[in-house]
Amino acid sequence: MHNFLSQLPQDTTQEHFESLISTKQTRIERIVSFGQISPDTGWYDQDEHEWVMVLEGSGTIEFEDGTSTTLNKGDYLNITAHTKHKVTYTAVNQPTIWLAVFYT
Repeated sequence: MHNFLSQLPQDTTQEHFESLISTKQTRIERIVSFGQISPDTGWYDQDEHEWVMVLEGSGTIEFEDGTSTTLNKGDYLNITAHTKHKVTYTAVNQPTIWLAVFYT
């Protein structure tokens, strides 16, 4: 048995992505952020839908239309495929632990 909230990465200088399950139709990841945000290279424009939940910390997701949503511990959000978005904030005083489910 594994614990989703334990064995966090020690390197806080970068965001960490861990694939937990991957099939043709579904991918489940644990993402651990330490204040990181999306790169300045543009918006995420994914072919898959993404359901994301914050289990610890907090983060803000901004959408191309200018709206944004801040997720705190326990909050979740579904982002439909090709909805352009980026992460503009994650907590700096504690890790932000995301559960991300990508699906078609």
